[in-house]
Amino acid sequence: MAVNSPSHCAAAHFSRCLRTRSPFSFSNRTFFRTGLFTEAPTPRLVCVRSQKPTPDGFRPMQSTSLEDSDASIGSSNSSSTSSVVDFLTLCHRLKSTKRKGWINHGIQNPESISDHMYRMALMALIVRDLPGVNRERCIKIAIVHDIAEAIVGDITPSDGVPKEEKRRMEQAALNEMCKILGGDLRAAEIKELWEEYEYNSSIEANLVKDFDKVEMILQALEYEEEHGKVLDEFFLSTAGKFQTEIGKSLASEINSRRNST
Repeated sequence: MAVNSPSHCAAAHFSRCLRTRSPFSFSNRTFFRTGLFTEAPTPRLVCVRSQKPTPDGFRPMQSTSLEDSDASIGSSNSSSTSSVVDFLTLCHRLKSTKRKGWINHGIQNPESISDHMYRMALMALIVRDLPGVNRERCIKIAIVHDIAEAIVGDITPSDGVPKEEKRRMEQAALNEMCKILGGDLRAAEIKELWEEYEYNSSIEANLVKDFDKVEMILQALEYEEEHGKVLDEFFLSTAGKFQTEIGKSLASEINSRRNST
């Protein structure tokens, strides 16, 4: 998968982007026996609005009724229908772009960027409640953390792009995507969530950073089992880099299963 150049971030190129249309087996053992996850809670129909951090670094939660949420659609702070469809059409590329690390290792029909983000969001959804952690915010961060790759592609260490240049390219891409969405409150929230993850600036970002690595090594284990390959690189590159106890526990469980096969 080729990496797009920074010039793709220019607004003039988006019309071309927008015209584009375009079973994994698990062990019988489950992560629930580690005590990291809880049973599914009783569903509640609420809309959670993100707010600015309080002085202690955490964001207060405010719930509103669905009626209040629906009433805001179409207001001056809401994206137009056309902008929403344009934004979602661009995000289609997250579904069609395959993760380059797997391609480089000869995996046939590997997961897409959105596949990766979806399972991370599931991790955030089912993780047990943690003191001081906004679980809903973790889900949001997981959904948007790789969103800029809809434009720049999946840039991996093997591409030789310096970290700061990669960040610059992705920031420029994110800015253009937010312009397409209309630059309203929802666009501002996406940008805030992305930057929080990128700069690892909250306890929620710490946890989602760990989920990113956990998802990758779990996928590596599944590809090893399905394709008979040895994917040591992914396990070595994440070893000792987990920031949270949950991340460390999940990584330990995955490595244990790998060593027992």
